[in-house]
Amino acid sequence: MTATAPHFGPSPSTPAPRRPLAAAALLAALVGMVFGLLLSSAGPASAHAALTGSDPQDGAVVDTAPQEVTLTFSEQVAMGDGSIRVLDPDGKRADTGAAPRSLQCGPAMKYGVSLHSGLPDGTYTVAWQAVSADSHPISGAFTFSVGAPSKTAVALPADQAGGGLVGTLYDIARYAAYAGFILLAGGSAFVLACWPRGAGARPLQRLVARGWMTLTVATLAMLLLRNPYTGSGKLADAFDLDGLKAVLDTKPGAALVSRLLLLGASALFIAVLFGAYAKREDEREKKDLTFGLAIGGTVIAAGIAGTWALAEHASTGIQPGIAMPVDVLHLLAVAAWLGGLTALLVALYRTPDIDATAVRRFSGIAFGSVIVLAVTGIYQSWRQVGTWSALTGTGYGQLLLVKVGLVAVLIVIAWFSRRWTARLVTGGASAATESGAGDEDGDGDGDGKRSSAEASEKAEDPARAAQLARQRAAMATAEKKRIRDADPDRSGLRRSVLAEVGVAVALLAVTTVLTSTEPARTEEEAARASTTVAAPANEGPVSLKLPFDTGGENGRGTVRMEITPARTGANELHIWIDGTDGKAMDVPEVKIAFTLESKDIGPLPVLPARLAEGHWTADAVQIPMAGNWKIAVTVRTSDIDQTTIDKNVKIG
Repeated sequence: MTATAPHFGPSPSTPAPRRPLAAAALLAALVGMVFGLLLSSAGPASAHAALTGSDPQDGAVVDTAPQEVTLTFSEQVAMGDGSIRVLDPDGKRADTGAAPRSLQCGPAMKYGVSLHSGLPDGTYTVAWQAVSADSHPISGAFTFSVGAPSKTAVALPADQAGGGLVGTLYDIARYAAYAGFILLAGGSAFVLACWPRGAGARPLQRLVARGWMTLTVATLAMLLLRNPYTGSGKLADAFDLDGLKAVLDTKPGAALVSRLLLLGASALFIAVLFGAYAKREDEREKKDLTFGLAIGGTVIAAGIAGTWALAEHASTGIQPGIAMPVDVLHLLAVAAWLGGLTALLVALYRTPDIDATAVRRFSGIAFGSVIVLAVTGIYQSWRQVGTWSALTGTGYGQLLLVKVGLVAVLIVIAWFSRRWTARLVTGGASAATESGAGDEDGDGDGDGKRSSAEASEKAEDPARAAQLARQRAAMATAEKKRIRDADPDRSGLRRSVLAEVGVAVALLAVTTVLTSTEPARTEEEAARASTTVAAPANEGPVSLKLPFDTGGENGRGTVRMEITPARTGANELHIWIDGTDGKAMDVPEVKIAFTLESKDIGPLPVLPARLAEGHWTADAVQIPMAGNWKIAVTVRTSDIDQTTIDKNVKIG
């Protein structure tokens, strides 16, 4: 979901005792529907591709070097030259350098790279980087060994794709783009639908213009940063023309260019809204122009919202044909609510003459927005989460819980805002009557009583008369501001709307983080696939043979190990130590440790007992769960000479 829960509540005519009940009922219905649908069947994974398997597997030891390395992903990914690199123990390329080949299409995607022939024994590192179908970069690395594990000069990368300075700048631009769109679309909608006279208010004009500028600059920044964001991570590559050309050929690049074109059309819309429309005095002509601007503005806003739907989560996974228009509706509702709420806040603080009718109209629009947000948000949550375990056990699900909590806080604050709105509407007529007292020409400044004095001043000294007119205008504005600020109903509404905007900003931040977080369904499915691939059931005992060298005199030999039955639960462990001559070798100490890195289990220490010369054993070695376990063997051949060797084996 994107941001939710607008300024809403029961209508001003609703009796006061029923307002808390109505708000509570809507809150209960919203939360209930969200979590009810989250429990529906999971279905296929959606958005944010994940690595679900590889051949060779992570940590595997193979007898002979494979001809190729293959990677399997949960969905379509974009790969280019160098997306999969295989490095030998010295850090040199072991693959042929050709672009990865697509070997399998469908629900899962498999890509492969060919290796050079005659590769020596040792540990090889596979580093990969790709772009998920929802436009987010993904990366990772793992190792496998040929013959036996060895030391390697290759360090596994600690940073994920899309990180560093470039990733930070790109994320800032994404936040700014959402904020700019909300101010642009929501502020314009507030003027057209709620307060047409606000088109001539300078504070609202600046708000909408700044929204347009923010969205335009953020879109340009994202377009330039896209190449290093999904590739090298170097800021200098933002100005690489070849890289920019490659970005334009991708779906995210096309979406960003389309957004820039639509922003050109929106600039013309803003010029008409705050130019010809603001100056139009004929009510009939203004009504026709309002209709035309509303249609054109809606088309432009829907088009800009569609650029997000085209390139991100909605365009991938299950039911994209439904998810994309739903996402557009969701973004439009967010803009109508949050952008309108910001425009209302600016009007309440910076303009002296916003009337209660405009506040009431916005309250109705906001209530409609929350209905749209609830329906579309429920559908989006079902697509991206699906189960209770995904909701509570993944980062995406936990962020969604935080978002639901912020929604609940917003609904409570919105109920108070609606109460202040009702009071403002009730007192609006009497306030208007009082403000017109002594104003013979009805413009609110009481200048009817001073018309004769002004005429005589103008006749005597035009410069002096102009100065006095400016002073009177400033005094009238100050008086209006004083009366406005002294109105307890208006002040209460300002405070509650300010609180809503504060919580909404936090909600928007959480929402933006959600758009770049791996969806809960994908994370769970990738974990299940990884467990399934990495830990098939063994059909018999596990036997290992590990050479060692402690570095001291008579410090070389071989560890032979057998684990029976190599299943979860109690196992019997036998260890034989052989010297270089193949005979039993007596050593002072042998220690074993089991680690299941994928589940952060271990190391689980085992201290075998010496049974005979060169023969050690341990009974009831407990293996808590199936998986790809790393077995580390420490051999000490003297008081100061010892070494630790390890190997990954499947147990379970």
